[in-house]
Amino acid sequence: MDLQDQLKDLFPDHEPSEEPKEEKSNVWLQDDPLHCKYEKRRGKPITIIDNYTGAQSDFKQLAKELKKMLGVGGSFKNEQIIIQGDYRKEIMEHLQDKGFNVKRVGG
Repeated sequence: MDLQDQLKDLFPDHEPSEEPKEEKSNVWLQDDPLHCKYEKRRGKPITIIDNYTGAQSDFKQLAKELKKMLGVGGSFKNEQIIIQGDYRKEIMEHLQDKGFNVKRVGG
């Protein structure tokens, strides 16, 4: 007996909705492009996104979304999103799909 069957036994009148929940992203889009950089710190590759001019809470939300999408660690420090590893291509594609202008800075 799986979880769905147990729930049907507990709540026989309930009919589950089949609509998938969409995450609404209310991140402010800016005119200036975001900068996507690659660096090595202590011998480890990192990807840095900066030059965001919107609210800090929106940028933190974007950082959380990127880390979850890539399945990697990272942080938000000094108005920058720091992602562990070289994920410039994936990050730039994701940000462009969301409507951001993205500029690759450096190598």
